[in-house]
Amino acid sequence: MPIKYKIEIISALKKAGYNTNTIRKEKLLSEGTLQSLRNGKYISMDAISKICKLLNCQPGDIMEYVDEDEN
Repeated sequence: MPIKYKIEIISALKKAGYNTNTIRKEKLLSEGTLQSLRNGKYISMDAISKICKLLNCQPGDIMEYVDEDEN
């Protein structure tokens, strides 16, 4: 997967005051999105937008492109 998460997004959300119960209760992110984040899988651009809004950051702050040929 050439796109990698630079940070543990769920941990960053917790530090910002959004634990998984709050995220579910307020329907900020779906359970599928949370599971994908736990497993390091891709998430939708809509979910990335929501995360950036919650963390007050840019997509490049949470993701990066890694050339698979260099690994």
